[in-house]
Amino acid sequence: MKKKLLFFVACIIAASGAFAQLPANYFTEDQGRVFLQNHTPTSLVQWQSRSNEILQHLREGMEIRQLPPKPFSAPIVYGKKEMNGYSVEKVILESLPGFYVTGNLYRPTRLQTSYAGILCPHGHGDHPEGRFREQTQKRCATLARMGAIVFVWDMVGQGDSKQCTHTISKALKLQTINSTRALDFLLSIPGVDSNRIAMTGESGGGTQTFMLTALDQRIKVVVPCVMVSAHFFGGCMCESGMPVHSQGNFQTCNAEIAALAAPRPMLLISDGADWTKNTPKVEFPYMQKVYEQYGKRNNVELVHLPNEAHDYGPSKRKAMYAFMAKYLNLNIDFVKTAGGEIDETPAVILDQQLLEVFDEMHPLPANAVQGDEAVLKLLDGQ
Repeated sequence: MKKKLLFFVACIIAASGAFAQLPANYFTEDQGRVFLQNHTPTSLVQWQSRSNEILQHLREGMEIRQLPPKPFSAPIVYGKKEMNGYSVEKVILESLPGFYVTGNLYRPTRLQTSYAGILCPHGHGDHPEGRFREQTQKRCATLARMGAIVFVWDMVGQGDSKQCTHTISKALKLQTINSTRALDFLLSIPGVDSNRIAMTGESGGGTQTFMLTALDQRIKVVVPCVMVSAHFFGGCMCESGMPVHSQGNFQTCNAEIAALAAPRPMLLISDGADWTKNTPKVEFPYMQKVYEQYGKRNNVELVHLPNEAHDYGPSKRKAMYAFMAKYLNLNIDFVKTAGGEIDETPAVILDQQLLEVFDEMHPLPANAVQGDEAVLKLLDGQ
């Protein structure tokens, strides 16, 4: 009854043109399982019809039927720090007129004829925030040591991105535009191979990962970590604050959205302490059925860690490194010990102030819009 009432309210909201944040656990675990069972495709034609429907409502719900034009400003990249096998730089780029994406660029120091490119959005969390966390720095540095050019950027309202709060009502739209501009930036770097582009993030960064992968075919390999669930919708404005899951009599869930990656290689990483605890029995079998329609069942893999919790910890990163090496032609031997174990110790954890982008020489640009109301007005114009 509760679920029916929530769905009824969502239908009224969608029909009225307004929207509200869906609860994190929109379905019960059993309802999520049944929903996926009822929407498991039995043919490629059936799946293509369903995936087109999901994609249409995803774009409409985000209010991104087409992307706004890119600003003409050039990205600012500066402050290179040479580390052990990689370098780190500071990046400021304009995603919309007056809104700036802030982050760090990790590059391998070994010269190559071409490079894989990897987007690394981060999850929610308290201090140290987002891209400054140890797990995030280790992930980016190790991937760079393997031979990839890696970009990590701030969620809105975190790190250097303080032009609006993270709870802005259209955070999902803004972060998706930011993710797209991050991808544009990565592809603009000389030497980056457009056929070797990947994306991986945990938690809310996992949401950004499967959302952009669903919308943008330029992402070739995808690893959403501890996020893909049939019953859990995110619960943050940047995940379920716009009507991408429910519109009128249309309903979907994050597992279906993530399945839009098919048949591109995807690794699901799940654990036993959050909403991904059922992945081996619910989401992964469903995903295999979707990939089967393309004859690519082996392109989707699962690493389930039942005794672990919600993070992007060492064992989760280890699984991701192997998957990225396999599909992006990276050299995982560059980050292994003589005994064959992954060694992340060369990744130096830098203090936050050494990674922050704004300083006296590089202030927030003069045209920057400030405050939730101004940013919403900017988004409404796109």
